[in-house]
This record gives sequence, structure tokens and C-alpha cells, in this order.
Amino acid sequence: MSIPTEPIGSIPRSPELLQAIQAHGAGRLPAAVLEAAYDDAVRDTLRRFAETGSPVITDGEQRKSSFATYPLEGSTNLAPDGVVIPFKDGHTRQLPRLTRGPFRYGKYAGEYLQKAKPHTTRPLKQAVISASALSLLYPPNGIAGYSREEFVEDLIRESVADILSAFTAGAQTVQIDFTEGRLSLKLDPSGALLRSFVELNNRVLGSFSDAERARIGVHVCPGGDHDSTHSADVDYAGLLPELFAMQAGRFYLQLSSEPDRRRVLGLIAGLLGKERKVFVGVIDPISARVDSPEEVCHRVLEAAGLLPLSQLGTTDDCGFSPFADDTSTARDVAFAKIRARVEGTALAASRLGIR
Repeated sequence: MSIPTEPIGSIPRSPELLQAIQAHGAGRLPAAVLEAAYDDAVRDTLRRFAETGSPVITDGEQRKSSFATYPLEGSTNLAPDGVVIPFKDGHTRQLPRLTRGPFRYGKYAGEYLQKAKPHTTRPLKQAVISASALSLLYPPNGIAGYSREEFVEDLIRESVADILSAFTAGAQTVQIDFTEGRLSLKLDPSGALLRSFVELNNRVLGSFSDAERARIGVHVCPGGDHDSTHSADVDYAGLLPELFAMQAGRFYLQLSSEPDRRRVLGLIAGLLGKERKVFVGVIDPISARVDSPEEVCHRVLEAAGLLPLSQLGTTDDCGFSPFADDTSTARDVAFAKIRARVEGTALAASRLGIR
């Protein structure tokens, strides 16, 4: 037995790729040239991921506009004035608004995996956006001729198809990004919104077998964009009981940047159960400082003192660039931090006598 370690997903895009995306958007670059730039970025990302020693890698989400909006690419029934998400530093992100039905994905996550597989022999992980995040696209005042109930049925079907597309393409694990979980308690401290999110995601998860759900994980964090968060001030204690009601086999939790890690680890220990795995965050992507393997080892040993070793893994708190235009972290720094996570996890395993 070893201590498994996995990335969350996104890696900062290179300046060359960002320039190609901007030039294509302005009509100055043919689609074929942009596709070649994406392919170069994915190839470089997979190579550098492998060089860190990471046993499981991703394509760094190089082809995604963002972790949340990739299914909307090519859609024609959206307006730009949807839900606004404020971050602590004052900047915002805005989701689109659905203008008419039916709701359909424009792209499935499995497509990214299919394009990454020719460039690596390592096991690949694929992140997908949660149904609950996409539920925010439906306007509060409704859509004439397309009820919220109809939208939810379409959303569940499309979300299931998205996860299936990743498995069909060969993903070893699939990660549902649920960053809105903690944020929901800021928007609605009563917890009703969070409970509705969990119920919706469980309807998606209920479409899969026990064996499949063991390979499906849920990622939560307080957001991470331009070195700022949207809900780090929300107490984990309000989130965790509902989070662990989700029918997933894995949980990827931001933890290294948490002020009182031991308290949160204690809460996790009381909720985890006997079958599921928890991957604790041991790297803070927002911090520009590269952690040492020894520091990571300390965080792993701290978690191992409170959680069953057979259910423990490590991860990063969040992706390094969930939105394509976020260049607040350099690619070199991201890969150095990933290497520190891999080496620090192995060091902790050695000290715990795990081979």
C-alpha cells in the first residue's frame, strides 16, 4: 500500500497559447493553427507532469475556457448576464444565462481526454463541472415554454453523459468540481441551497454503479482565481456534513491553506465512513512560494494521525488556473509545487513505513 496522490487539474496556460487564443478570437489566426497550439500545450503539459513523478496526470485543462464553462462552448441559447461570483479582492466572474431550452452540452469532457491520450502512457484523470454549478444558468424568473423541472432533467442527463464520456475515453478517475458548495453557504447561510445542490448531484451519481462511483470524486475549495478566493471565510463545519452525504467514492479537499487543519481533519474523520477515500490538500496554489517536500511531508503526517491510512491520499488545494486567462501563477511554479507534493507524499509514506 502507498499513499496515492493526484492533481486537481488545471495548469497555467503558456503565453504562446494565450496569444494564439486571443489572435483566433480577433479573427487573425486560423482554427487549424489554434488547434496546433492547443496540441503543443497539451503535449508539453503532459511531459512536464510526468517529469514531476506524478502517478496520475491531467492535460492541465489547456483546451478549456474554464473549469466551469467548457460544456457551453458553441451554445447559442445563452446571454452573458448570468449569476455574478464575487471574489475577496473585488474582482468578479459572471456565468452566462440560459435564454431558451432545451439545455444541451456543446462539448463533453471525454473529448479532451481523447486528444491527450496519444501523448502519454500515464494514467489520466479528468475533471468535469458539477450539475449544481450549471444549475445556476437557469434564470430565477424562469423561461417561457421551458420549465425548471424540464431543465433539471436535461441537466442531469447531460451531466451523466459528460462523466460517461470521460470513462469511455479511458479516464482512471473522474473529478466533479464542486467549488460552489462552500460558496452556497455564503449565498444562503440556512444551508437550503447547499442541500439542493447535494440532492441534484446525487441524482447524477445515482446513475452509476458502486464500482464506477468508487472512481468518481468530488472536489471542494473556496475558489481560486487571480490569487483570490470567494468563500474562504465560510466555516468548513457547515459544509462537510452535507458534502459527505454525496454518493461519491473520493473527496478532494482544500486543506493546506486552512487556518486550523487539525480541527477540519477531526471533522472529516467523523464523517468519512469506512469505504471512501479523502485526498487532503497539501499544496496551496495561490501562494507563490514553492513548498519543500519536508513541509508537505509534515502535512501528510498530520493528516495520517487523524485519518485511516487506507483511506488517505494527497492533492493540491485547487487547480492552478481554473480560468484560462488566470496567469497569476507561472507554469514553472505550478510544476515545482506538484513535484513537492509528489516527493513530500512519498517521504511521508516512507516515514510511516509504507512501501
